[in-house]
Amino acid sequence: MTVEFKLPDLGEGIHEAEIIAVKVKEGEMVKEDQIIFEVETDKAVVEIPSPHAGAVAKIHVAQGQTVKVGCVMIGYDIAAKGAAAPAAVSAAATAAQAPAPVKQAVAAGNNGAASPTTKVLTGPVPATPATRRLARELGIDLHQVNPSGPAGRVLKEDVMAYAAGSLESRIQPNAGTANLKNSANATNAASTSPSMKDKYGGTSADATPLTALGGMNSGPVEYPDFAKYGNVERLPLKSIRRKIAMNMTQAWTHIPHVTHFDEANVTELSSLVTKYEKEFAARSGDNKVRPTLTVFTIKALASALKLYPQFNSSLDENTGEIVIKHYYNIGVAVATDRGLIVPVIKNVDQKSFYDIAAELSDIAAKTRSGKIELERLQGGTFTLTNIGAIGGTSMSPMVNFPEAAILGMARASQKPIVKDGQIAIGTILPLAMSFDHRLADGAEAAYFVQHVVKLLEDPFKFILEA
Repeated sequence: MTVEFKLPDLGEGIHEAEIIAVKVKEGEMVKEDQIIFEVETDKAVVEIPSPHAGAVAKIHVAQGQTVKVGCVMIGYDIAAKGAAAPAAVSAAATAAQAPAPVKQAVAAGNNGAASPTTKVLTGPVPATPATRRLARELGIDLHQVNPSGPAGRVLKEDVMAYAAGSLESRIQPNAGTANLKNSANATNAASTSPSMKDKYGGTSADATPLTALGGMNSGPVEYPDFAKYGNVERLPLKSIRRKIAMNMTQAWTHIPHVTHFDEANVTELSSLVTKYEKEFAARSGDNKVRPTLTVFTIKALASALKLYPQFNSSLDENTGEIVIKHYYNIGVAVATDRGLIVPVIKNVDQKSFYDIAAELSDIAAKTRSGKIELERLQGGTFTLTNIGAIGGTSMSPMVNFPEAAILGMARASQKPIVKDGQIAIGTILPLAMSFDHRLADGAEAAYFVQHVVKLLEDPFKFILEA
């Protein structure tokens, strides 16, 4: 019997993916969890494991092809392996229907436990490979874990909560969802070729009008005949670069931007950073974790966001409500060969300076190599971008929609300052915060940045308070 596997829901806001590599051939026997495809989404490179064991009957996609969620990718001859029933397979087609069965399987007021009269669902549990690997290591049956992710997906947090003993609120005995066995992780390195053609890939035949995907201004745009003046080359706007273009248009269209500029005298903080560099590096064991101005700024942002929650919010235009988030997840913009990606450090208010430094080092390295996990690209409440390593005296950053604000850091440099009535040399860090003027006024932005500046300028007091 032939069973089809379709491109699953790979994460929030992902609707399509480009096939980077096909890892199997028709007629080949594959094992469950064996990697069968590598795909590139607008957020990361993803390895897709096989949800079944059996023979590959038909491969429906090819390298370089862009496929949408729900598209048939491969067909299995499960009879060749004696595999069970097609009921376990309806990949992305059943993913959209998953939330309803999950709700039916959990009795109200029963803390996640299945009701005796509830119809028990069978089949694979939707979870990323990393989550399923964690569950295997802990000896946990994913069918017993109550999912909290979209479309009934079990998250790492669900598994950890179960393992920690939160059984009454998390257990769902003998219940699963008729959904895909797993989603996927970003686990493959990105291209590092400097060529524009290698970076964007494809030909003009692969290009799709941006207006077709929404999020861009509708209607055709008139352009001059560029070829009239010389040779031109047309390349499709694809993958991450395409998503960036759409996000920027969405942010600029929906958010009335205002940018507030300030600067911080980080002379003492810079000395402190230098002083503890070796200690951080030695503690990490791999010499990669270091205290930086970015680390201290991330921590300072958490403090400021608690005082000025309007900058830790989103405006829901559909309901006319301001959504205040009582968690502090800072996205950090990372430049990669494939474009700008914003991984997220979650709950920064609960983490030490060293913890933030270690996580920042980890996510930056994984993002640049294309191995960042999808769940670490989601859930941000505020974004920090730093061009200091490249240069620049100032900037006007774009708000990361649907967030309310973003802080930009330029290059810290030595400048003459007045200290105690005398001319001295200080290390000055330029700051620029762009924000949604619908949610906050200029005075509030000034107070917000001023609070960040005070913390950065008095690091010893900052550390004691943190």
